[in-house]
Amino acid sequence: MSQEKLHVLEAAKRHWNPNKTQFWQDAGVDLIIDRREGYCLYDMDGARLIDAHLNGGTYNLGHRNPELIEVLNAGARRFDMGNHHFPALARTALAEALAECTPEGLQYTAYGAGGAEAVELAIKSARNAMQKRKIVSIVKAYHGHSGLSVKTGDERFSKTFLSEDTLGEFVQVPFNDLDAMEGALKGRDVAAVIMETIPATYGFPMPHEGYLPAVKQLCERYDALYIADEVQTGFMRTGSMWGITRYGVTPDIMVIGKGVTGGMYPISCCVLNEQAAQWLKQDGFAHMSTAGGAELGCIVALKVLEITQRPEVASTVKYVSDYIRAGLEDIQALYPDFFIGIRQHGVVMGLEFNDPEGAKPVMRHLYENGVWAIFSTLDPSVLQFKPGILMSQALSEDLLRRVETAIGLARDDVMGSSRRAG
Repeated sequence: MSQEKLHVLEAAKRHWNPNKTQFWQDAGVDLIIDRREGYCLYDMDGARLIDAHLNGGTYNLGHRNPELIEVLNAGARRFDMGNHHFPALARTALAEALAECTPEGLQYTAYGAGGAEAVELAIKSARNAMQKRKIVSIVKAYHGHSGLSVKTGDERFSKTFLSEDTLGEFVQVPFNDLDAMEGALKGRDVAAVIMETIPATYGFPMPHEGYLPAVKQLCERYDALYIADEVQTGFMRTGSMWGITRYGVTPDIMVIGKGVTGGMYPISCCVLNEQAAQWLKQDGFAHMSTAGGAELGCIVALKVLEITQRPEVASTVKYVSDYIRAGLEDIQALYPDFFIGIRQHGVVMGLEFNDPEGAKPVMRHLYENGVWAIFSTLDPSVLQFKPGILMSQALSEDLLRRVETAIGLARDDVMGSSRRAG
């Protein structure tokens, strides 16, 4: 490790985040990202990593996508963040574009700077529209770290800041359990159900056949709105523009983040139907966000929408997802006692390992072999595996070779220690 890198790590412990910095070092990941290009990252000491994490889909179109750099630079010659109080060309144009490409009936866009803020907007909009306070989410959910959003998720993220729900306003039910969902809704005191279409931080468990449409039907039966969190499943990651449409569900509210930024400028969107958007007509000053809908962010987001909806992108996603799936199945056949499952919808993938924390050694060996992917925080037996939607065949082949090596080494570590323990 270079002295320069060591200095940065020590400074991070002193002035940024001592626990997180030390955690990664203890995990064998001493990454400090320097140059980045396409679907590759370069450590400040020069090592290349294929990025199969993409910061949750933020770099869906790759790092520093040239088309996005061009529109951001061009925009900065005339615009800045703008003033959130007033109509603006870019902000209105993005809202119009979202109304055209999101599920039927989603007409209005309220803006935030990050996904958690958009989730807050969704919750507040639902409460206003339904004049009820209760929100239902999924056990092991994750929807952000802010005041309301953190209450919808696992206590892993709320208890540190004494933010657990103490009033019974936030209820959680197991994923794929319709009886539990109906039990939570049948009192007719719920404003909304919020769900990630495929729960990411929980390791991408896949919805059972008919589950999501049945939840939407329950919401309609018991007078609750359906909020689709598409932060990690939007922008063609499932092979469709929005993951929720692949399941035949039209939400009342949709939350968009990460990928909409192109990794270039922070922005998030809460897209609302007529019923959910009532507050925008009652009191447009009820929610304000200085950075929400920043004009430069809207300019980038418009280009992200245009690129993502090009006809060739859907076929590329299908090719990449099928190609990588076939390669992963070959690797699974080599190590069936350790690599036990592949959860997949498009390029949304979770790799299952036969050890409660098996994804952690896999992550470490991937890192040592030139790939960055991260274990699922709320289920570390699963590795979050997120190839880019525009990956080339050559890079996909390179990725699979490195994954095969890393999984074999991780298996030796885990199975060898198990044999020694026995």
